[in-house]
Amino acid sequence: MRLSKIFSYALHGVAAETVEVEVSISRGLPSFSIVGLPEAAVRESRERVESAIKSLNYDFPLKKITVNLAPADVKKEGTALDLPIALGILSASAQINPSGLKDTLVLGELALDGRIRGVKGVLPASILASENKFEKMLVPLVNAKEAAVVGGAQVFPVETLGECIGILENGFKDPFTVDIDKIFELSSKSKIDFSDVKGQVGAKRAMEIAVAGGHNVLMIGPPGSGKTMLAKRIPTILPKMSLDESVETTKIHSVVGALPPNEPLIAKRPFRAPHHTVSYAGLIGGGTYPNPGEVSLAHNGVLFLDELPEFNRNVLEALRQPLEDGVVTISRAKSTITYPARFMLIAAMNPCPCGYFGDLYRQCTCTPSKIDRYRSKISGPLLDRIDMHITVPRVRYDDIINIEPGEGSDTIRKRIERARETQEERYKDDDIFFNAHLDSKKIRTYCLIDDESRALLNTAMEHFGFSARAFDRILKMARTIADLEGERDIKSQQVAEAIQYRTLDRKLWLMK
Repeated sequence: MRLSKIFSYALHGVAAETVEVEVSISRGLPSFSIVGLPEAAVRESRERVESAIKSLNYDFPLKKITVNLAPADVKKEGTALDLPIALGILSASAQINPSGLKDTLVLGELALDGRIRGVKGVLPASILASENKFEKMLVPLVNAKEAAVVGGAQVFPVETLGECIGILENGFKDPFTVDIDKIFELSSKSKIDFSDVKGQVGAKRAMEIAVAGGHNVLMIGPPGSGKTMLAKRIPTILPKMSLDESVETTKIHSVVGALPPNEPLIAKRPFRAPHHTVSYAGLIGGGTYPNPGEVSLAHNGVLFLDELPEFNRNVLEALRQPLEDGVVTISRAKSTITYPARFMLIAAMNPCPCGYFGDLYRQCTCTPSKIDRYRSKISGPLLDRIDMHITVPRVRYDDIINIEPGEGSDTIRKRIERARETQEERYKDDDIFFNAHLDSKKIRTYCLIDDESRALLNTAMEHFGFSARAFDRILKMARTIADLEGERDIKSQQVAEAIQYRTLDRKLWLMK
C-alpha cells in the first residue's frame, strides 16, 4: 500500500481551515472512494480527476483508491480539492515526486482535459497559508492576484495539471507578486460623485449627517425624486477603506464567488441593493450549506432597501439582529456560523401606495386608511433602529437645468472624516465607534444640552408627541451635527435641525 498527503483547505463561514488530502492506493478490486464528509461537488471530483490524469497520458491506477479528507468530521464542499486529489493519486502511484508539496497549499478545480479553473474562497485560503506557515501556494491562474494580496506564502499560478506537474519536477521558480498599493488605489476609484445630484440640498445635508454619525436613514418621497441616486452615492462620502477593512470585506465576497473580474481586492465601500422579492436566506444568509447574505455582502458599506414596505415583513424583521449586533448568526443542526454584517442601512419608500401624496403636480388617489396601512407594513421595532426619517421632495425645474456642479464627494468626505475622528477620540474607552451606537446611559453622558435646548425639546415632545425613543435619537443626531460643525457643546439650533429628521414621528406626511 502506498500513501501520499497533500494540503488544501475547506471553508467554514468566511474563514478557511486546513484539509489534509490523504490518498491510499492498495491491492483490491478497482474502486475510487472519498471519505471525510464530502458533499456532492467533492464526490463528483472522481470523474474529473480520472479524466484529467488520463488526458495527460499518465496511468490511472486500476486498484483500490481511497481519499481521506481530514479532519473527517468537518464538511467539505466546493471544487477546490480536485487538484490536490489528482496530485495525491499521482504521488501515491509514484508517477511524480511529492517532495515539493510538503509545505505547499494546493487548490483548484479540474476540467476533463486537465485545465485548472478558478475556485471560491482563495483569499481566506491565502490568509490560512500565511497563518500556518505554508511557504508556497499552487493556485489557478485566474485566482493568482487574489491569493497574492495577502503577501504571506509565495504564489505559483497554474493553468493546467501538466503545468503543475512541471513545476514539481523542475522546482518552484519566479513566484507571482502584485503591487498591493497600486491595486488598492485603482480599485478605490469611483465613477459617480455627489456633485451629480441636482438640488435636494436638504436631503444631501441629511445624508452627510447620517454618514458622519453612522445613523441609519429612511427616505420618503415621490417616484423620481432622486432617492436611489442619493443612496448610490453614499459610499463615495464614507471614509476610505483601510487595508484591514478591505481584506475583511473581500473575504466575504470571495467566499460566495462575487469578486469582480480582475479586481482581487475590494477597495470601494460595498453598495448592495437587493430587490424587494429577496428571500430570508438571500438577505440574511443561509441555505443547506450556509452562505453569506446581502447584509454580509454589505459589510463595511451600504445596504439599500428601495420600496421598503414591499419587502416581506418577516424578512425585514430579520434585520434587527445585524442592525443591533453587527453580525449574523446562522444555526443549523450540525453547525453554527457567524458572518460579519456591520453596514449602514439606507431605506426608501413612497409617501403612499400611489406615490404622490403631498406632490405639487400629481393628484394622490389614496385614502387616509390606505396610507396608514401602507406605512404600518414597517414594524415599530425596525423603525426604532432607523434614526433619521427624511422627506425627499420632487426636484424643482430650476435645479434640473442648473449646470453648476454641486459640492463633490471628496469635500463632503473630509468633513465627515473630521467628525468621525472626533467621535473616535471621545469614545476610545467605551468600545463605541459612532454616535449612533450610544445607549441611553451614554447619551446622558455625552449629549448634554443647555436650558434653551431643553425648552425646545419639551415643546417639540408636547406638540408632535415624540416618544422617549425619538427623544434619544434626536440627541444623538444633535451630537453628530455638533461634531460636524466642530462644536464641543450641543446648541439649540443643532437640536432644532435634528428634530426635522424625525418625519414619521412628526407624522407631517400623513396630515391632510
